[in-house]
Amino acid sequence: MSPAPFYTLTAGDLTVTAVSDGLMSAPLSLLSGISREEAEHLQRHSGLASPETIAIGAYLIRGRGNTVLVDTGTGGANGVGGELIANLARLGVGPEEIDAILLTHAHPDHIGGLLSAAGTPAYPNATVFLPTRESAYWLATSTFDNASDRGRRNVLLVRRVLANCAAQISGVDDEEVIAGIRPCPLPGHTPGHTGYRLEAGDTSLLIWGDIVHFPSIQSARPEASVAFDVDPEQARRTREILLHQAASERWLIAGMHLGLPGFARVVNTASGYCLRSV
Repeated sequence: MSPAPFYTLTAGDLTVTAVSDGLMSAPLSLLSGISREEAEHLQRHSGLASPETIAIGAYLIRGRGNTVLVDTGTGGANGVGGELIANLARLGVGPEEIDAILLTHAHPDHIGGLLSAAGTPAYPNATVFLPTRESAYWLATSTFDNASDRGRRNVLLVRRVLANCAAQISGVDDEEVIAGIRPCPLPGHTPGHTGYRLEAGDTSLLIWGDIVHFPSIQSARPEASVAFDVDPEQARRTREILLHQAASERWLIAGMHLGLPGFARVVNTASGYCLRSV
């Protein structure tokens, strides 16, 4: 029997579930700031079965009268992922039950799932919160003009999603829009890249979006960047600060590319930081 495509933990009066949206190919050539040999060594040492494949995920938060999604996966955009709604159904949650969606940023593997295959809103009753700096970036003329051919396709995809879901979208900066869930700007990967922090019971959890794409590599070597980073230097600084804070304050962290179980602690070891799954 294959393992369940989700993992749930309880945090005070909330349940938080990491839900898989599938996998995508991610060659190590996407990395810079680290040699291929060291990247391969770190991937092998972590025991990964497929070192050039990364997980895509989202988080479901239930409690306090809310049913909230953090990110929506790809929706099958670019021919990858698209398993989120089916996996939510296995948890007994239908798209119409989601009342709020918090987006970490607008890359296709996070925002693509807002649309159904027909191009209509996949979560019809949800208010969608998108960081204002993020929407401004994707709608700017310069973002399209300065992009590669592949990048331009992604810009057009994001703009289509934003246009088709315009009636649902509301801006968010660093104010709390869902009780007990605080946005935390984490710029670098994209200008508006944002994490979400919640405190419940004795749990302090940060859903940090795309701070790492290759967890075993970028935790041990935070200077390693991926080609998707809009500002690699700022992404590195943000990653280093977060790893230090999470380790010293013993935060529980969650991220869209951690893979299941989807929750980990950051541990500072003699050879660098590492992520230890819960």
